[in-house]
Amino acid sequence: MKDNELIPLIIQYVGGQDNIKKVWHCMTRLRFDLHDFSKIERDQIKELQGVVGEQLTNDQYQIVIGTHVQKVYAALTEELGLDEDKTSAEPAKKKGFFGAILDIVSGVFGPIVPAIAGAGMIKGILAGLIALDVLSNESDAVIILDLVASSVFYFLPFFLAASAAKIFKTNPYLALAVAGGFMYPSLLDAAKLGEVTQFSFMGLPVPVINYSATVIPIILSVWALSYINKYVDQYMPNVLRTVFTPTLTLFIAIPFALIATGPLGAYVGSLLASFIELLFNLSPILAGVVVGGIRPIAIVFGMHHAMTPIALQNFADNGFDMMMPMFLMTNMAIAGATFAVFFKSKSKKEKSVVLSAGVSALLGITEPALFGVLIKYKKAFIACTIASMAGATFFALLGVRIYGYILSSIVSLVAYVGPYFWFAIIGIVLSIGIGFAVTYFTLKSKEVNSH
Repeated sequence: MKDNELIPLIIQYVGGQDNIKKVWHCMTRLRFDLHDFSKIERDQIKELQGVVGEQLTNDQYQIVIGTHVQKVYAALTEELGLDEDKTSAEPAKKKGFFGAILDIVSGVFGPIVPAIAGAGMIKGILAGLIALDVLSNESDAVIILDLVASSVFYFLPFFLAASAAKIFKTNPYLALAVAGGFMYPSLLDAAKLGEVTQFSFMGLPVPVINYSATVIPIILSVWALSYINKYVDQYMPNVLRTVFTPTLTLFIAIPFALIATGPLGAYVGSLLASFIELLFNLSPILAGVVVGGIRPIAIVFGMHHAMTPIALQNFADNGFDMMMPMFLMTNMAIAGATFAVFFKSKSKKEKSVVLSAGVSALLGITEPALFGVLIKYKKAFIACTIASMAGATFFALLGVRIYGYILSSIVSLVAYVGPYFWFAIIGIVLSIGIGFAVTYFTLKSKEVNSH
């Protein structure tokens, strides 16, 4: 089904244009905030050609499209007559704390995933080429490639600021100015030298923190900015707004970010990262079982984005992360279980769909496999969860780590070239093998071919 045929049906089945409060997208899903979720015709949406799956969770309706979701989103916003996310003048239904946090995290990270995934892949390839002595660490080529790969992560607060400004409905250029306050050399240089622990501003302490590559501080600060800008603008006379609203907003917002929300966000981020580190220190087996066991169901409910800030915080604090290798094991487990369904299926059409979903999972896009295949077969989903736990536990026991953000796909194997390479190979074989074997021997052919 072509996009121009699919879009009107999606709008119709989510309750019509008037029922859409807001719509945005992540790597594979359209995400809707609706006025009345009871109007969704879920069975009709599931049957649409071009829709892999759907999910209603935490006051958010998700339609899984696949890797071409951005084109569908562009066509959808054009059909709705919008340039930006749609918002309503009516008061929004109050959401639970967890639902609100999930919306914010998915909304902020969704648009910037291509940048961090692309830069992460280059970083992984570069690490592999250096480990194989193809490139010298001191060569100009490495300097330039490292610039390409690392700049996105070093200046991550700017990317997050622009994305968060849309979520919090505030001026994106003021948000970038707040990120500039975090990234200004006088603060970063002081933090790197470690000779000064804090500055003083109007008698208040300004902690000296290196905010490069951090996540939570800028999100909290842009949230605060949205209120500061709104209230300043509300009480500013019309004749003075053009000049003095942004002046006063920045005068309040940047110091407030440096004194309050920035340090608070850094503390929260470090606390989350410390919790994961504690989990590993208590028991690698426990860490593997928890992270590996949670990951598949987290992807189903769209909650896997909540783990991204923790991984990025680990890179910022330690220079490495042990969770992302576990995410790779989950994706390989999903692929293994999906390939087992392929061999159980007798329908040529079904085999084509399942094979495509399995290959996508190998390449790091798991939604087609989860929603299009594994959700239909409980035994297969349980099998992929078991395999995910096994692979994650294997990695945790051996202390496998990665030194830069990279998409969890078979291609990212280049990032493990070095001391963990053979562990990575064994882990991939283990996860795919267990996912395949458990699914193949527990799922009956008649269960697959009865659908």
